[in-house]
Amino acid sequence: MRRRTRPHALRALVMVGVSLLTLGFAGTAAAEPSGSGGTGSACTSGSGAGSGNGSGNCFGGSGSSAGLSGGYASDTVGYGPPMTSWLAAFGYGLANPDIAPPGTNDWNCKPTAAHPRPVVLVHGTWMNAYNGFAYMSKPITDAGFCTFTFNYGRSGLVQGGGLGSVLPGVMGTGYIQDSAKQLAVFVDRVLAATGAPQVDIVAHSQGGPMSGWYTKFEGGGAKVKHLITYGATHHGTSLDGIGALGRAINNFGIDVLGFVELFVGHAGIQQTIGSDFINKLNAGGDTVPGIDYTVVGTRYDEITNPSELTYLKAGPGARVDNIVLQDGCEQDVSDHLTLMYSPRALSIALRALDPERFPTLQCTFNPWVIGGGGGL
Repeated sequence: MRRRTRPHALRALVMVGVSLLTLGFAGTAAAEPSGSGGTGSACTSGSGAGSGNGSGNCFGGSGSSAGLSGGYASDTVGYGPPMTSWLAAFGYGLANPDIAPPGTNDWNCKPTAAHPRPVVLVHGTWMNAYNGFAYMSKPITDAGFCTFTFNYGRSGLVQGGGLGSVLPGVMGTGYIQDSAKQLAVFVDRVLAATGAPQVDIVAHSQGGPMSGWYTKFEGGGAKVKHLITYGATHHGTSLDGIGALGRAINNFGIDVLGFVELFVGHAGIQQTIGSDFINKLNAGGDTVPGIDYTVVGTRYDEITNPSELTYLKAGPGARVDNIVLQDGCEQDVSDHLTLMYSPRALSIALRALDPERFPTLQCTFNPWVIGGGGGL
């Protein structure tokens, strides 16, 4: 057990260190929106104890100690370069928060008979459209898909986005229900522009349950054919036990998670095990009829853990393919963030989107923290 625990704990400490390091590049909170629809109502109480007793207009059970509901989504402007390393892409995305990953957001693109559905890329917490998909976006577009993405959950400190929101490239921090409404607006824009009846979604981390909320509660069930997720917090996360412990303490009436939320933001706390958001998301079953799910997890995930929490159980009318990244490829040691820079993870997405043309999965070494199949 020691041999497994030490590397796991070390990875978690390194990732915390990376996050703290980024906070040293203090920036300013983003301005109010000029892009696609902002949503959300004022949360006047700010109570929302982590035990699930939200009040006022808050989304209860988040552990809210302060901050408003709301936030907004925005369009990307220009394009960044392809990246093979997560660390390099993360830094570039912080410095260029509004830029798009390569190959995306060609609003004149029309789906073909071979690829009739556009693909919507949905980033995760504390990420943005660029650094979430700087590796995967162009290969998906080059495979013949109309590919689109946007920035969601842009919430400042006052809106409860947490300390990370002072950095202009940190997004996906607002209430997940608000972000799901923003996704609904964006998907409708993509369908209107392309003339397609449905989209496929590729989502990372929070993007998975947020897309799930969209399909269940925001009218997206009939508009999504394939939902492909990576390291998604579908059933919450223990955050190496920290989140689970905090939830237990909160249930005794001590608002520990509310204090933590001041740092990580609304969305971070909503993704802990036992939150009202997670409980409601899964209360009626994991899936929506008519949707095909491809769910990818990694054994080295230090954020979504235990990693089994990411996998889904198929309900009536749905199909689920749960994939452990290391099955058949032990040398891929991707963690939560480098998962999106894994050649094997990319090949899983391509196979799910077009199994006839891309039937084979790649297998290469992909280092945690750096990522990119060993490339820098």
